[in-house]
Amino acid sequence: MSLLLTSIIGLPIAGALTVALIPRSYRSVIRSVALLVTMASMVLSIYLFAQFQPGIPGYQFVHELAWIPSLGINYQVGVDGINVGIILMGALVAFAATCLSREITEREKEYYFLLLMMIGGILGAFASLNLFFFFAFHEFALIPTFIMIGVWGRGENKNYAAFNMTIYLTVGAMLALIGIVALSIQAGANSFDLRVITAALKAKPLGDAVQAWIFPLLLFGFGILVSLWPFHTWAPLGYGAAPTAASMLHAGVLKKFGLYGLIRIAIPLMPMAAQSWMQLLAILCLGNILFCGFVAMRQRNLNLLIGNSSVAHMGFVFLGIASLTMVGVTGAVVIMIAHGLLAALSFGISGHIFNQTKTLDMDKMGGFLKPMPFIGSALLMALMAGCGLPGFANFVGEAMTLFAAWEVFPIITSLAIWGGLVMGAVYMLRAIRSILHGPVSTLGEKLMDATTWWKKLPFALLILGLLVFGIWPRLLTDKIKPSAEEVVAMATMGQPTIKPVPPPIKARIKAKRPAGTKRPPARP
Repeated sequence: MSLLLTSIIGLPIAGALTVALIPRSYRSVIRSVALLVTMASMVLSIYLFAQFQPGIPGYQFVHELAWIPSLGINYQVGVDGINVGIILMGALVAFAATCLSREITEREKEYYFLLLMMIGGILGAFASLNLFFFFAFHEFALIPTFIMIGVWGRGENKNYAAFNMTIYLTVGAMLALIGIVALSIQAGANSFDLRVITAALKAKPLGDAVQAWIFPLLLFGFGILVSLWPFHTWAPLGYGAAPTAASMLHAGVLKKFGLYGLIRIAIPLMPMAAQSWMQLLAILCLGNILFCGFVAMRQRNLNLLIGNSSVAHMGFVFLGIASLTMVGVTGAVVIMIAHGLLAALSFGISGHIFNQTKTLDMDKMGGFLKPMPFIGSALLMALMAGCGLPGFANFVGEAMTLFAAWEVFPIITSLAIWGGLVMGAVYMLRAIRSILHGPVSTLGEKLMDATTWWKKLPFALLILGLLVFGIWPRLLTDKIKPSAEEVVAMATMGQPTIKPVPPPIKARIKAKRPAGTKRPPARP
């Protein structure tokens, strides 16, 4: 047993309860508590990632506490190669989001209470091995998001964005909950322990008819939570209206809950249904990549550009999952981690700009790189990473998913390459030109850069994560690969999903030539 994971999850929740007891007039104390607990959680997550041993079967750092044993509902957490990097990314984003919450000047006690509860719920959802707590922690994190948009959000449409987001995500969560409960009952394991359910389904798989009606519930339930096209419209609006920290945490981390659920639960536990639905999933992911790419090209609002770009990036994750290959699933997890850092960085910078200019209209911007060399450079790196520039972690994940999907869906992959790379370059480079280059606009004359190390720290941490995993991707892939192989083996039932690569031409000619014969002389 290990208390390390429980400490990572529990520190933000304990911080939230502490904030609730502090008088609201002690504003600096409240903020200091939030910073200290998220910093401690981040440091522990780095230690967890460093101590994780790839290749060891099962989960590591497992901690269990009995709660309602008769119903199979117990507190159970653990990590393997799939979620250890996601927890690290979530803790990094949580600390960065807390640092950038200095923009909140009203109802700070309530804000930091909700923020810390949201962070604890996010980390708990990705660490849970019990499906009851897996879902409960997600809802624990989702409810503060709606409140934060409604109370501290931006723009005239913030209430519409909050209600729109609430309706979509409630429907998605209910579909996923029905699927999870049905899966647990049909497995006959009398437990919500994912390990017990997995063992039961390995011994006695569900029938095709049962898989056929449970899998769509999980696919579309989790898909709505991830903004799968055409159920994606809540995401750009919600992120555009949310306060900076909420958009960083939701777009960067919480949205990956649905993808994690597909990889961890739906695909390996219902392989027959998964294989029959992957063609449709690959087609729908083109909607994310192409449709949202076109919408992003038309945006003049920076947050809506980032939001639509974020939805488009999810298409590559779906494509990697749909390939049902080890390389594709590994690449999908890498994108989840890279995009989490990228989305948090992008929304953090947009929040810095909005707090000074009170607008995100790119037509009113220009020349921002001169008055803000640090923030401007960070935005330049974020937008270039969004293009899939080599050196950033996004490039690694997208390259892996495209290589894997090419063998399974060549036409879809060709369109994804054009939509993701070409269209992505168009709208990202246009944003760079509009915001950073050219003469300094009227708004730019009053901008202030991040001048102290403390103000630079959250952006530097996120950029460092993108660069470290982009330059040294094996830090991630070596940990992800064994768990991804297990997921793919269960999803494909041991059968390869792609055609074997043919040997080189010379090798085939040599194999056909009779033994003892020489190569014929070349013609003069």
